[in-house]
Amino acid sequence: MICQGFAPIEPAEMRVLILGSMPGAASLQQQAYYAHPRNSFWPIMAQLCNQAWSEDFEQRYAQLSHCYVGLWDVLASCQRAGSLDSAIKPDSCRVNNLVDLIKAHPECRAIGFNGAKAFELFKKHIYSTPHPTQQAEFKAIQLIELPSTSPANARLNLAEKTNIWQDKLCNFL
Repeated sequence: MICQGFAPIEPAEMRVLILGSMPGAASLQQQAYYAHPRNSFWPIMAQLCNQAWSEDFEQRYAQLSHCYVGLWDVLASCQRAGSLDSAIKPDSCRVNNLVDLIKAHPECRAIGFNGAKAFELFKKHIYSTPHPTQQAEFKAIQLIELPSTSPANARLNLAEKTNIWQDKLCNFL
């Protein structure tokens, strides 16, 4: 199955960018970021931004923007059966233009990677490229690997995930 990602959620002033790998099946079906009801992304961000989240995704995105947080994924498209990152076919990955997004937001000080796969894909397809100018765009930005908010990541409960996200992102929000 070919999965096609979404446009970025890009606030006018973006201090933090959260990057996933590729939206899961529930999100793709609903055409909304982190739409699976058991994904802990929205409860975690509610704590970090000290907000109660609307049920409407467009309002959620506006609320994130008020917290200076942007959302996107490392991959623009890929082939994957189901929702698991481990099912992504490596030779099918097409990456988003993160360099231009970061250039458009010199105020961005941190990129939080929602899960190890997002960080791995970023390092492989963007940060490890032989283009020194591309790496230079990320030199002033803190790269932060965060535990995945996916319901498949059951080794940590919501409170543990929230505490780690809070500890690693609090200085940037």
